[in-house]
Amino acid sequence: MSLLKGVRVVDLTAVISGPLCSYQLAMLGAEIIKIEVPGAGDIARRLGADADLNEKLMGVSFWALNAGKKSITLNLKDERGKKILLDLVKAADVVVENFRPGTMKGLGLDYPALKKVNPRIVYCAISGFGQEGPFSRRPSYDQIIQGLSGIMSLTGDERSGPMRSGYVVCDTMVSMAAAFGICAALFRVQKTSKGEMIDVSMLDATLSTMPAWLISGVLNAGKHPVRLGNDNPASSPSGTFKTGDGLLNIVCNDERQFCDLCDAIDRPQLKIDPRFCSRPRRVAHRNELKPLLEEALQAKAAHEWDEILNKSNVPAGLILTLPEILAHPQIESRQLIKRFKKVKSVDRDIAVTRLAFRLSDEQPDVNSPPPALGEHTDEVLRALGHSAEEIADLRRQGVL
Repeated sequence: MSLLKGVRVVDLTAVISGPLCSYQLAMLGAEIIKIEVPGAGDIARRLGADADLNEKLMGVSFWALNAGKKSITLNLKDERGKKILLDLVKAADVVVENFRPGTMKGLGLDYPALKKVNPRIVYCAISGFGQEGPFSRRPSYDQIIQGLSGIMSLTGDERSGPMRSGYVVCDTMVSMAAAFGICAALFRVQKTSKGEMIDVSMLDATLSTMPAWLISGVLNAGKHPVRLGNDNPASSPSGTFKTGDGLLNIVCNDERQFCDLCDAIDRPQLKIDPRFCSRPRRVAHRNELKPLLEEALQAKAAHEWDEILNKSNVPAGLILTLPEILAHPQIESRQLIKRFKKVKSVDRDIAVTRLAFRLSDEQPDVNSPPPALGEHTDEVLRALGHSAEEIADLRRQGVL
């Protein structure tokens, strides 16, 4: 049985931070009813690497986070549209939105309003800075939060930084925090029948998931971190190294790993060198140690050292491109990629990622591909008691 089977989520989100949250819930078995603007839909429908799909409002950016969901179109600025949303909320367990703070209140659809029709509702609001605070009404995107959170100040080296992460790390962190909060609130609802308002901030979520020693070092030791590129500030050797052909990541966090590395590359003398005989000394002399290691690593290519070092219990790994890792046997063995064959709305195959964990008795999954805009409008409204004539009339008047 799916872990969230029977949970209904009204999803008012768009782009990344909200859709990724509700996608996690969909893969766990929740029913997701995605509310979209008539005629336009989620802006992600027009984003992605395939211009033809963008024109069809089925961009690959939308594909990534919306499989397993139902799509209905609803004009929330129309009183009849609001009434339909309230009817949906009456029978729902969760509402999730990622509007700018104040938007839902302006529509008369904020948590106090929805709580009146369903006291058990779990309402999750995702925003850049949260519902309160001096920045709360500011618009925000992932890169804005990367800069404000300190991520960019830590990324790159003295010459290349500050630099953004190569993916939307802040959008991702807030999505996972929101899904976690929703699941915790749903557990309490089962115990107490008490609903909840969850206020999730991109900035808060990003800071709370940054490496603990960095923030703790600032707060508790007064140590200000600096950009070190691919080097680890807490250990050495730990970073990216040049080999005879290609780059290789090597991480040695303890004495045994460093000694095994020295033996594997045939440099046993480094183990007793007074500059490198302890972790603190290696950190202090990292700029002297690295060229000595890279000199030895010139003897073989990165893929050869990868095999040798891992057999010697030295953590090492190749630096792969996305196409390379997605085609890797490790990913195939974990069944991380879900494939839908010949999806009708786009007449082609669609591939999406699954959850980041597996269960002992099942693979969490979604059973339907990303929906066409408004694909389930009639189905959902009929379930609410609307006749075909009423639905047609609402559509003619721009409510749907």
